[in-house]
Amino acid sequence: MAAMQDVCVDLATEGSALARLVAGLSPGEWDAPTPAPGWTVRHQVAHLAQVSRLIDLGVRDPAGFEAAAAPVREDFEAGMAAGLAERLAEPVPRLLRHWEEWRAAAEKGLAATPRRDPVPWLAGPLPAGVLAAVGLMELFAHGQDVHDALGVPYAFTDRIGHVAFLGTRTRDLAYLARGLQPPAEPFRFELTAPSGVAWAFGPDDAEQRICGPAADFCLLVTRRRHRDDLALTAAGAAADHWLGIAQTYLGAPGAGPGRIGQSRV
Repeated sequence: MAAMQDVCVDLATEGSALARLVAGLSPGEWDAPTPAPGWTVRHQVAHLAQVSRLIDLGVRDPAGFEAAAAPVREDFEAGMAAGLAERLAEPVPRLLRHWEEWRAAAEKGLAATPRRDPVPWLAGPLPAGVLAAVGLMELFAHGQDVHDALGVPYAFTDRIGHVAFLGTRTRDLAYLARGLQPPAEPFRFELTAPSGVAWAFGPDDAEQRICGPAADFCLLVTRRRHRDDLALTAAGAAADHWLGIAQTYLGAPGAGPGRIGQSRV
């Protein structure tokens, strides 16, 4: 969708914005519960540090990445939980320092890598440009949780276009995570950017269509809001079903987000 430099610049901008938000938090705010059950603000930042470290290793040290990724590939949930526990054991200043260092290294490494070059990742190599979008998706999703926990509105910008692109590209993850067969027919996605620009993905003659605000679409595919709280519409039975199960990340889907005012489970 966008040039490699654009996604890397946007990745860095989003990371810096979230880092500024959490830089001066009190101990109580670090322990504030987020919509993810059992996860505090500290858990969210620790997870982002973990992801940044993996991206950095994938770009800079493939052998080191394989060693770090082995427990996750053996058991995704247990492996990710073990990595998260390592970060949570760190005092907040050290956690922030590690996140900053790994985030900067990942951004620099991705920016120096041709966008189509494969980089090792958890489910198999990804083009560097796509992996940058994955990093931005992680920032968007977990950053939204932090904003929700702190009661600070998230300011949507056209940087979410990379998350929207990823959400359309990973359409079939929702089915595979549930042991379902993805539909053979393609989807058309027609989204309106925060700036008002129209974004379209997929064949224009597809019968299965998803339309609505790009911000709502990103909240849907990262499973941060329930479909009934979003202004998204579907044409076609397959598209309508997908709105209820969409996800753009690896791992178990869980029960999904509740309606506004309810916790996510």
